[in-house]
Amino acid sequence: MTSAFNSMLNTPESKLPLEVWAGVECTVNRVGKEYFDQLERNGHARRLDDLDLFAQLGIHAIRYPVLWERTAPDGLENADWSWIDERLERLRELGIRPIVGLVHHGSGPRDTSLVDPEFPEKLAVFAGAVAKRYPWITHYTPINEPLTTARFSGMYGHWYPHGRDDLTFARALLGECKAIALSMQAIRQVNPNALLVQTEDLAKIYSTPKLAYQAEFENERRWLSFDLLCGRVNPTHFIWDYLLRCGIDEAEFEFFLQNPCPPDIIGVNHYLTSDRFLDENLENYPAWTHGGNGRDKYADVEAVRVCAEGLAGPRALLKETWERYKLPIAVTEVHLSCTREEQLRWLNEVWNAAQELRDEGADIRAVTAWSLLGSYDWNSLVTRWAGYYEPGVFDLRSPRPRQTAIAKMVRDLATGHKPNHPLLDIPGWWHRKERLLYPAVSCPSSSPASPFTERSRSMLPRPPASSRPLAIVGATGTLGRAFARLCQLRGIPYRLLTRKDMDIADSASVNKVLAELRPWAVVNAAGYVRVDDAEREPDICLKANAEGPAILATACAQHNVGLLTFSSDLVFDGAESNPYVETDTVAPLNVYGCSKVLAEKLVLRANPASLVIRTSAFFGPWDDYNFVTIALREMSAGNTFVAAEDAIVSPTYVPDLVHASLDLLIDGENGLWHLANKSAVAWADLARLAAKKAGVSVKSLVSLPTQELGWIATRPVYSVLGSDRGELMPHLDSAISRYLKERS
Repeated sequence: MTSAFNSMLNTPESKLPLEVWAGVECTVNRVGKEYFDQLERNGHARRLDDLDLFAQLGIHAIRYPVLWERTAPDGLENADWSWIDERLERLRELGIRPIVGLVHHGSGPRDTSLVDPEFPEKLAVFAGAVAKRYPWITHYTPINEPLTTARFSGMYGHWYPHGRDDLTFARALLGECKAIALSMQAIRQVNPNALLVQTEDLAKIYSTPKLAYQAEFENERRWLSFDLLCGRVNPTHFIWDYLLRCGIDEAEFEFFLQNPCPPDIIGVNHYLTSDRFLDENLENYPAWTHGGNGRDKYADVEAVRVCAEGLAGPRALLKETWERYKLPIAVTEVHLSCTREEQLRWLNEVWNAAQELRDEGADIRAVTAWSLLGSYDWNSLVTRWAGYYEPGVFDLRSPRPRQTAIAKMVRDLATGHKPNHPLLDIPGWWHRKERLLYPAVSCPSSSPASPFTERSRSMLPRPPASSRPLAIVGATGTLGRAFARLCQLRGIPYRLLTRKDMDIADSASVNKVLAELRPWAVVNAAGYVRVDDAEREPDICLKANAEGPAILATACAQHNVGLLTFSSDLVFDGAESNPYVETDTVAPLNVYGCSKVLAEKLVLRANPASLVIRTSAFFGPWDDYNFVTIALREMSAGNTFVAAEDAIVSPTYVPDLVHASLDLLIDGENGLWHLANKSAVAWADLARLAAKKAGVSVKSLVSLPTQELGWIATRPVYSVLGSDRGELMPHLDSAISRYLKERS
């Protein structure tokens, strides 16, 4: 062994560098008779080579499933270990330490449940079998988030056994905690040095003064799984009387007092929207938030949406956990369902909080990037399959898992490098004023205002002097204005540029602005868009659509600035009958299409790092001159509206396009991408679909073949865009529904 390695072995873990862990969302929860399996949903059940992608991140450990329901659904004697054998061996070869989870929001196979008196012993038998088969494994999480699982299964009725009372909740929690203790006993009979990494979502509750008693109770209850395992729940415990009132016999606590099983590492899972605020002023909140405790009625809402001071944040939560238990801590889940830059900001904030506390003496071991492959349908608490996907470190909407910007950040953290994306310096939405959805209320127990708060209150289109903006070319166009609007919403500093500010056809003008503005990227949302007029003035069209973008691409390469520019479905001739993908041969039928083909070639030749997005048939809520808006306006007024019945397109909802484009730009993607809402519809049928959803009569709609519309430029009869790089856009039905909601 080298002297450096010997030195590391002799160094206390609390003095080693903060580790980067990762995790695969692996929930297998039961609703009625149906099991919802995230590993099947995300495809990891079928992809061994995911593990090699994970290893490239440089992670030290991974929370990994050896799930009871998947491995031995019909009893241990019928267990199938083949899937686990293959994957654990590969992790071992890759040098990644598995933290093995046995139950993840589940309730076991069909012959048991969380309230089965034999559940603890049954899980312990499975745990012992796992330890015997893999004696080299050192870290275990027998049950993930037992308190959260007990609440969702025993108190709120979301998951099996669908209890809705305090007794079912309490029985489920005690059963889970006993199962954890017995499982660790069984594991340690094989490996005496096995470590318990016990996770929990430690959501904090805030309230008005009137409801302080309820907030105090819930804030004590959130520690209950750890307190049970540590043998702290006795007649002096704050929750003792509550548990007895639930119907739990005092004798049931004797097991925990006689068999304490304190975590070797406390796993803190913290989600921004888990913290809650309780308010008796029901009139300030929608009816679906209303509830109560039998004594008072109150609204229960996300605290981040109402607390004027902001939330305590990850640093305060970790410090509170450390001071309560003085046990080693790891942040075992860091995830945010949001836009890419907000995901980066949240991971960065949690990492910095953990590092600061560690520097102050708290034993913080690791921060876990969650989830590597994203997750499905957590917006409905996995009570149904609706297909709602949240990307993570990788995005599964591509043919194989695609690295996002989070992957680079994880790799930087794992290798000791400071992440340096320019958008990290901007406060996340949870620090900005737009987070407030309800009248702001003082939450005295939350933290003082964030250092970001004052800056975020005055966030204007012009960025803070210290921030590198996103330059948006095309201040007068629909797309340019949409980028500005959504950058404002996402907290992305930007400069919206007119042709007077920067003429992309003039290299001197472009270089001057890039040198002065120092943007981290440029979005070219300008261009010549009049398809028929282009046939009469091809030189003007080519200069705006091809020569200008080529000059801009050259300058961006010289200044090391990212570039996003747009192309069109009209680069194709319509001879196909299946959606066009990025590798299909271009064959434009008109001058406008030719200008876009030339632009693609010139831009990617001058700057291969450029991102070129082909898109189609814009419609959106913020301008009055797109097809859907005009169609609804005219048909609502009873005026004749004419649309093509035989030209098949894939319409694109502008907000979806902007969000997806920004995410790709932040991810550092390049080359050609197709982005359009998933659909294939004739223009006339698009008008009918929008009218149906809006409740508008289509009596005045006239459908005609394209040859009768008097168009000067020839259009393809079929120009639907698909993709072999990634289907990132929602379906057209969803887009139209959101369009109508935004317009109302």
